[in-house]
Parts: sequence; structure tokens; C-alpha cells
Amino acid sequence: MHFNYIGVDGVIINEVSLRPFYVEFEVRKLVFIGLIFLAGQLYGQQDPQFSQYMFNTLYYNPAYSGVDGVTKLTALHRSQWIGYQPSFGGGGAPTTELVSMTSPIYKINSGFGAYIVNDKLGPQNNLEAQASFAYHLGIKESKLSFGLRAGIYSQTINFDEYRATDPNDPLLQSSGKQSQVKPDLAAGLFYRATKYYGGVSFTHLLKSEFDFGLNQRNALETHMYVTGGYYYDFNFDFKMQFSGLVKTDFVKTSFELGGIGYYKDTMWGGLSFRQSEAVIILLGYSFLKDKSLKFGYGFDYIIKDQQAKQPTSHEFMLTYELPVNPGSGKKIIRTPRYRH
Repeated sequence: MHFNYIGVDGVIINEVSLRPFYVEFEVRKLVFIGLIFLAGQLYGQQDPQFSQYMFNTLYYNPAYSGVDGVTKLTALHRSQWIGYQPSFGGGGAPTTELVSMTSPIYKINSGFGAYIVNDKLGPQNNLEAQASFAYHLGIKESKLSFGLRAGIYSQTINFDEYRATDPNDPLLQSSGKQSQVKPDLAAGLFYRATKYYGGVSFTHLLKSEFDFGLNQRNALETHMYVTGGYYYDFNFDFKMQFSGLVKTDFVKTSFELGGIGYYKDTMWGGLSFRQSEAVIILLGYSFLKDKSLKFGYGFDYIIKDQQAKQPTSHEFMLTYELPVNPGSGKKIIRTPRYRH
């Protein structure tokens, strides 16, 4: 059974145009007149989206763990569709927070990574806590990395924010907030050379299901992410990064493309395009003498289905690279190409 959702101004939004709730209740008379809205995309993606995906590779691919050669901490906040108000119930616009860290383990040619994501989606809240390990294989001046990620995925649903056409339906007697926690698993491959990089990963391999005691199948569907990028040096002061991200749940596929220019390894700016959804402005600046502290900002402008959404989204990112340990035996030359 599929659902339509009621958005701002009473516009009916088909689930294909939104990142769907993915809870398929096997009941007859259920209509949601409330807030179930998620980040707009062409395909049914369960995972949150990030405009600054090129600086957040660890989230998409566990094989990226430790590839940078430095210990890096990242904090990111995304506010989707600023000003969106539901027709029924509370919740406001979708928001996502992410905190991550990645570090090399030189003694065994590997790396470690971990992140926590909180994704608030109206009556549904998704919380992830994941840890990853990657083995790095040196190939001349390049690096090939193999990674695995394991963790937990929690879903919390506030049933009070739904309105059923038949409140007495025996299958819809749940009320209040209910949570379930399931295991999660991902695997990936990542290759990095001086001028280019690329990777592929598969997430939610266990296809864990959330039923909340009802007759439903709400599985985490396996997703594949393909990332890639290329760097071009115009001169000593100015460089360009071209990047791409392909996302699929093997039913629908979407992509993002972007270009960013770096000036004196200190500031950057560029544009990105999310297929059939938004144009994005990307800006950033590096602080401190060694440029180890970086701030990034992404501004989304919706170009499709504006009547069902609010036109703007904002994303803020802060990263910090810890000083290199002299005992590591590795000489690190900082560059904006991989350290953001």
C-alpha cells in the first residue's frame, strides 16, 4: 500500500517525490493528514542527504576511514525546507545532525572511523551509531582501501502525530512514542590517487526490519553509493575540484554533480546540482595557521515542487584536524584536496 501526504497549502505530495516513511501498513482505511515529509529526492531514499557530500565521504563509504592520513573530527547540521509548517501535528521542517571522526592506524596500514547521525523527520526520528574499519593497500603513489562498517540503527515513531480515517481500526491502536533498535552493516571500496578518487559502497546489507508490533514491513533497503572526483590545478594559488555522487536503492537512482574552486588553500566556493531537486551554493574558509580548522556552508534552492516544500535549506559544517603525531613516521603535507 502506498501513501500520499498533505503538505503546505493542502498540496498532495506523492511519496515518490519525497524520501518516504517506508512503513507499509497493511490496513485498509488509513490516510495521513499530518507531517510525514523528508528530504526531497527523485527516488525512495531512506538515508539523509548532505549537500556537502564531497567533504563527508566517511558517511557514504566505510573504506574512507583513515584515508586522509590525519585524525579528523567533523560536526554537521542540516535544516531542510526552512519555514515549512505541517498541516496537522507538530515536528516542523526536517533536520539532521552528524558527528564523525576518522583516524589512520599506521602500524597495520589501516584506518578507523565512527559517526553518529540524528535524522528528525516529522513524527519519525532515525538515530545511527556506526563504527568502521578499513585496510589500506599502497599502489605506487595511490591508495586502495577496503572497508566494513557495523553499528545500530534506531527508529522512533510518535504515533500521536498521525490521523487515521478510522480511529477504531484494531491495527492502529498504538499511541505515543515507540522505539526499536536494529543492527546495521555496510561495506565499501575506495581508491585515491594524486589527481582523482573514486569509491563504491553498499549500506544496510542486513535489511533490518521495524514492525512496532503491527502488521507491516518497514525494512532498511540496501543502498549503493558511487562517489568520484577530479582535481585540476590552474596555477599555484587556484585549484578546482569536480565531484559526483550517484545514489540508488536499486529501484530508483539519483545523482549529484558539483564544482568547487580553492584559493590559496584557504577559502573555497562552488556550485552543485541535485538531480530534479535543487541547485546548491557551497562556501568555506580555513582558520588557524596550519588551516586545520575549517568551516563550510551549503545553501540549497529548490527548483522542483516548490509548492509542496519551502524553497531553501541550509547546511553548516565544522571540521578540525588534529596535529600530526611525530611518532607516526609519516610526513603529512596538508592539502585541501582530501582534508575538509
